[in-house]
Amino acid sequence: MQQGARYQAILELLNEIFKDEKPADGIINEYLRLRKYIGSKDRRFITDEVWRIIRQRMRLTFEAGSESPRRVLLWAIKDKLDEVFDGSPYGISQLTEEEKIWLKTPNETAYPDYVEAECPEWLYKKIKDMGLCKSLNEPAEADFRVNFCSVNEVQKRLQQEGLEVKAMPYSPYGLRSHQRISLGNCVAYQEGIIEVQDEASQIASILCDVCSEHKIMDYCCGAGGKSLMLAHLLNNRGHILAHDISSKRLEAIKPRMQRLGVKNIELTDFVATSDCDFDRFIIDAPCSGTGTWRRSPDAKFRLTEEKLKSLTKTQSHLLDYAAEKVKLGGRIVYITCSILADEDENVVEDFLQKHKGFETVDIKALWKKYFEQPYPYSSDKYLKMTPLSTGTDGFFITVLEKKSN
Repeated sequence: MQQGARYQAILELLNEIFKDEKPADGIINEYLRLRKYIGSKDRRFITDEVWRIIRQRMRLTFEAGSESPRRVLLWAIKDKLDEVFDGSPYGISQLTEEEKIWLKTPNETAYPDYVEAECPEWLYKKIKDMGLCKSLNEPAEADFRVNFCSVNEVQKRLQQEGLEVKAMPYSPYGLRSHQRISLGNCVAYQEGIIEVQDEASQIASILCDVCSEHKIMDYCCGAGGKSLMLAHLLNNRGHILAHDISSKRLEAIKPRMQRLGVKNIELTDFVATSDCDFDRFIIDAPCSGTGTWRRSPDAKFRLTEEKLKSLTKTQSHLLDYAAEKVKLGGRIVYITCSILADEDENVVEDFLQKHKGFETVDIKALWKKYFEQPYPYSSDKYLKMTPLSTGTDGFFITVLEKKSN
């Protein structure tokens, strides 16, 4: 493809992505799937450039003085206009006289904090941490979990495939790669020796503190990553119920179970009323996903204050439900991939006010049971992880034990 045609494809993608209705990765994948004629190098260029613009969207919009995808794109490429407007018949349409004048007019206004942080203003008022926002705007490395193998064994196996990986700083089951790894061409992945899982998610699974005798519920299991790791931790012993209201998501877990050789997970979209004796009731709560912006920087633009309020109501409801389902001495493990207090500490404190029979487990002591590294947070009531503190996605974990009915 000529450069102009590449940027026309980028503009078409930005037109859809900037509607803030659907995840950008899905839009990009569908766009490229329908255009088989686009070669691999062009696909890589288009994809990389779209993500670069998404990660700079706040600043580009501010400098351009417009939210128009075309104007944002033109401002992003204003230093290489001759290269882009190459006369390609399939290229981006020519600049108007008004656009030429506009592009030569510098915007010298200083960035407001939220623009520099690449964060919508209303969200930045909640986060109030420039460094954290910037760290969440950097691309994440590729994290993997070994499956029924040792880290050293898998590391050597991947090196034989020409893939350089290193052990994770915290998870004893994790490997990290600076490289992009094509899972379709990775034999270790196809054979179920490794699975994709961020280190924070691995840590959360470990802190569930499960044993094979436990009755375990992974509620709102989604893609099933934590259930699959619990199966690994239990060495395929015991019994794990993985629940989700979406039968489509549950079906998607089956091929992963088969590839990984997992045999102790039961998938269900129903919980019996009489089931009130769980040892571990794990809630990976639906949340804003603010902790995963490294991987989905477009998500910050789809989140609204109304959606956030709705999510916190759902989170409170899930905790109330879990309180009925755990037995005396049983534990609720509440997890989000959010950095917002609205979904984390505030929801938990409200729960504890309503349910006096529950207490937080000393998560710092729980950490020391499984990890040699120093505990990375200040509170022993809950653990918060971020790219700044642990080099992971943003995660929140608290463990609530039922002391009395």
